[in-house]
Amino acid sequence: MMIRRVLAPRIDFTALRRELELPTQYPLAARRVAEEAAAAAKPPATDRTDIPFVTIDPRTSRDLDQAMFLARRPSGGYRVHYAIADVSPYVPVGSELETETWRRGQTIYLPDGNIPLHPETLSEGAVSLLPDVERAALVWTIDLDAEGGTVAVRLERARVRSRAKLDYAGVQADLDADRAPEPIALLPEIGALLLARGRARGAITLPLPEQEVEPDGDGWRLVLRAPVPIEDYNAQISLLTGMAAADIMLTGGIGLLRTMPTPSAEAVDRLRAAAPALGVSWPAGAGVGEVLENVDPADPRGAAFLDQAAELLRGATYTAFDGAVPDEPGHGGVAATYAHVTAPLRRLADRYATEVCLALHEGTAVPEWTRAALPRLPAVMTATDRVASAAERAAVELTEAVLLRDRVGEEFDAAVVDVEKPRDDGRPGRAPRGTVALDHPPVVARCAGDLPLGERVRVRLVTADPTERRVLFELA
Repeated sequence: MMIRRVLAPRIDFTALRRELELPTQYPLAARRVAEEAAAAAKPPATDRTDIPFVTIDPRTSRDLDQAMFLARRPSGGYRVHYAIADVSPYVPVGSELETETWRRGQTIYLPDGNIPLHPETLSEGAVSLLPDVERAALVWTIDLDAEGGTVAVRLERARVRSRAKLDYAGVQADLDADRAPEPIALLPEIGALLLARGRARGAITLPLPEQEVEPDGDGWRLVLRAPVPIEDYNAQISLLTGMAAADIMLTGGIGLLRTMPTPSAEAVDRLRAAAPALGVSWPAGAGVGEVLENVDPADPRGAAFLDQAAELLRGATYTAFDGAVPDEPGHGGVAATYAHVTAPLRRLADRYATEVCLALHEGTAVPEWTRAALPRLPAVMTATDRVASAAERAAVELTEAVLLRDRVGEEFDAAVVDVEKPRDDGRPGRAPRGTVALDHPPVVARCAGDLPLGERVRVRLVTADPTERRVLFELA
């Protein structure tokens, strides 16, 4: 696991919140609806509190959407119990709370605090799958064969009780020490099977290190962190559930899919052509996913190759349908049909997609309030996806600029991870430039100069402006 940290001084993210027009606090009327709903909610009749669910999330998270318990089936194969927070009973249709969730669309994460989709009364309280308390949940029970293929799916509203709040680092350490908690002891085994099935059907996974801004006393840490294996395995359970949900909706002729075009043959050919120069082996007949699995993101040339591969995963959107099945229902990255249903505390779309699945599974009519919402959701989710991405990147850019503002003129070791292609339209192009990743501090920024893709270079800091959140290097 690769983790690099560097301390930055106290940073005020208020201007960033204003610039992105993020809400400052939850409206009082909506909060009152949430409080009344939490007080009046009745637990589901079906009792699944005997299942020893646990959650796995970042250590500081309290908006816990998912809990799991994994077991072997007596007849062979596996049984995945996956509990998802049941949000709909706490958001009355037509209420001020429902209106506000549509305005927000999803939870926006910033270093100094989240802008939650739901009031904390719900997202970190009455609906969150916190340990040692009963909660309402949508429980998916998915049976797999010995190779990880889905053989049966069941969905129900039920009461559950999580036994523990686990975090990724702790679980990974337990797995490495061969002392995994019993409810998720099978996660590496099942996760590896699901990853292998994904590779076989052409799924694409990018193990890119993430830049994160974390609080550190009176200041902030800028962190470059590579994902640990348990995160990939955990994600596979969510993907498994999302694919099961898509199958239910496509069979029923109504729903909301997460879609993305399949990478074009030309784009794959360009990536294949770039592999030799970046030291990446691409065996004959190997798919993109198989190649990416063996790329080391800590190696500069590997990081550059992964950056190029990210171009394959463009154009993700939401596709609603009611009647005719979409012409292009698949998700090119998953290499299957797929839906978002596992994060309803943090994503508006999941609440409605889950209600569709439940109605179809039970053979009842899809609620009219759900059906009416489907065609409006893609535009709302696309707009809020842009805001979430802008907030995440802007927070990192601001931290980078603050961190480096007193170091203009200094030189740093870096790896070239991207190079801009020259214009081919006959017009004068800008001077050569690209993107570099510094060894230390863990900064990724623009750089001027004729840069050799995937190679190590020495760069000089030219600009570090916190006001404009702009950092620029030049080739030394």
